[in-house]
Amino acid sequence: MKTNKQPKNQNQNTNTNEKTDQGLNRSEQVGSGAENASLQINLARRRANRELPTEKVLSLLQKEAPRFFELAEVVGKWVWVQFTEKQPREITSRLAEFGFHWNNKRQVWQHPCGAVTAGTQSDPREKYPTYFPADAKTA
Repeated sequence: MKTNKQPKNQNQNTNTNEKTDQGLNRSEQVGSGAENASLQINLARRRANRELPTEKVLSLLQKEAPRFFELAEVVGKWVWVQFTEKQPREITSRLAEFGFHWNNKRQVWQHPCGAVTAGTQSDPREKYPTYFPADAKTA
């Protein structure tokens, strides 16, 4: 009979989101170094940015990340940013610090602009007005 016993002193934690004795999860422990210093998200700034209204989010993007502003779509009061391909961690870290979160179902980065609501099964673009602010700025 074969058993899968591990020594008692070995960490059996396989969930990367569970905290270790040092207070860090595995993803925070792995890859520490200069290359990851630029990927650190200022969580206080993220929390503050998630409360910003739509116009201030757009202003932030236009000032600090013009490429994101060019892709931004306003859906109701929310701001969405969608890419055609997977983006590198540097880009996703910046979006996260700006207050965006990834919506896996819709495959977009979304910012609630302070208006956090319950999710919906239907496409919000069918219910709310939408526009691309970069198009409006050039018109």
